[in-house]
Amino acid sequence: MSFQFYPRNKFLKWFLVFLLALGIVALAATWYLNVKFKPLIQEKFKSLVLQATNGLYKVDFSDLHTNLILGKITLSNVKILPNDAVYQKLIRQKKAPNNLYYIRLKQVEIQNFQLYELLIHQKIIIDLLLFDKPEITLVNKHFEFNENRPPRPRQSPYHYISKWFKSLRVATVDFRNARLKYVNNNLKLKDVDSLNHLNVKLTDWLIDSSSSEDTSRLYLLKDININFNNYSYATPDSMYHINVSNFDFTASSGKVNIKKFELMPRYSETDFLKVNGYASDRYFIQLHKISLFGLNLPAYLQKRDVIANKMDITDGKIEVFNDNSYAAHKSDKTGRFPHQLLQKLNVKLNIRKIKLTNINVSYAEFDRDSKQKGKITFQHTSGTVSNITNFDQLKQKSPIMEANLISYVMGQGKLIVDFKFNLGSPLGAFDYNGTLTKLDGRKLNQITKPLGMLRVNRGNIKKLTFTIKANQNFAKGNLVFRYNDLSIALLKKEDGKDLLVKQGFLSMLANALVIHADNPSDGGRFTLAPIYFERISTASFFNFIWKTLFQGIKYSIGVTPRKETEIDRQIKRFEKIKIGFKNLKNPKKTKR
Repeated sequence: MSFQFYPRNKFLKWFLVFLLALGIVALAATWYLNVKFKPLIQEKFKSLVLQATNGLYKVDFSDLHTNLILGKITLSNVKILPNDAVYQKLIRQKKAPNNLYYIRLKQVEIQNFQLYELLIHQKIIIDLLLFDKPEITLVNKHFEFNENRPPRPRQSPYHYISKWFKSLRVATVDFRNARLKYVNNNLKLKDVDSLNHLNVKLTDWLIDSSSSEDTSRLYLLKDININFNNYSYATPDSMYHINVSNFDFTASSGKVNIKKFELMPRYSETDFLKVNGYASDRYFIQLHKISLFGLNLPAYLQKRDVIANKMDITDGKIEVFNDNSYAAHKSDKTGRFPHQLLQKLNVKLNIRKIKLTNINVSYAEFDRDSKQKGKITFQHTSGTVSNITNFDQLKQKSPIMEANLISYVMGQGKLIVDFKFNLGSPLGAFDYNGTLTKLDGRKLNQITKPLGMLRVNRGNIKKLTFTIKANQNFAKGNLVFRYNDLSIALLKKEDGKDLLVKQGFLSMLANALVIHADNPSDGGRFTLAPIYFERISTASFFNFIWKTLFQGIKYSIGVTPRKETEIDRQIKRFEKIKIGFKNLKNPKKTKR
């Protein structure tokens, strides 16, 4: 049976022939346009970059592939590099930018290049300019003549492109999976940092007759988005890693989101001090859900200044550990209070307010005498820190940095504490006051037993308030401590035993002759503790605060210098009695 063509089959046959012919025409047209326009595009592209940057940058590439029917152009082995001679000339003319960029990559793609708009309307319109896996070196050097410059070019690039085009618009410039090397030339020694897996998306880049004056644009852009994940940095002392995960920034809102920030020790608690060689605080910091609002991107790009309206930190922990069985490093810590260190930062910083929510803080120490580790915790810490700045002009207007915090000591006693730091004080002056309420004294055994060889048998802390004025040399103020039914036991470490044992006679002596069981007493007498404490030069900020408050607590419960002298006298007397009993029991050993 022979096959017969019906009208429908004939139509299909001729339709396929038409499609084939159309494809051949399209290929021929593409070839013709490539031959005709490729040299022109190559020349104009290089000239455009050179003219638009006033000769500062030039672009070079090994090959250019075009598909003008699909609107796609691909550049191979691309280099975008600054001209040093032009840069030096711009410095002399006080027109140089603060940042220089060196960009190298294997391929740049231009997608949906609208040839019709170029030929008919003299407009360059591109949907996507894609830089895939570029290697970028950013060199920053701040010049005073760029101080307070708006985020716009000194002279619009339109001045250079208007000879050929009415406008140039790129909907998206996408730097994907970039490697960034940051070189800071503002310090005595060059500071170099690097970042991998960086993604930068630039939205609606427009050069026309008015875009350079558009205040809604940032460097001719409508928006900038920066994203990276799993950034890690080893600190210069090789003791820590700084880790950042899921960093995301949007310029139009000025908002930064960070999923997690970590200061991670490289060694365990035991090995840290072995490697360090002396007793020092070991920090572990892990903060979640960090948001920064109103970040000033031009200030950071120009001078690396960090300026923002607000920072929120929700959920996290800060753990500090030390081991006093190692010899302490006797370095002078004068001038190293938090607000003093803020003034010494290599970068300028101004954050109006930091809000903290649910941060758990702990301090632990291994004691050489008790051979045990003591720990105190401040749980669910929340509050605000305001006016965090090291800008001189801002400090003159508002010199006080405030911290208002609420926490729960050992998860129970509510602690409210307020700090006021004088940012302009040459002596690091600061004030603090606070209130601790409703804490079962036995909760403190976790730190008093290992570190103080003292056990709280019972005792109810009703209210403890303090008001202190201090600087780097001394602290003075008052402490009011209201409690009742206080009883303690003095402990000691005996050789061959893991547990601390009670010193029965001395504990009875302390409770009977020294310690006030109640304040106020049954007779209504109240002990008020005035404070005057001189700081030693090797004491840290937190050690200074703790020792100052501890002096007031001791005075409140009856342990005054006079009483401590009496206790020492009684202990020596008791030791002589013990030796006498031993001699009576072992007369032969005595004769020997």
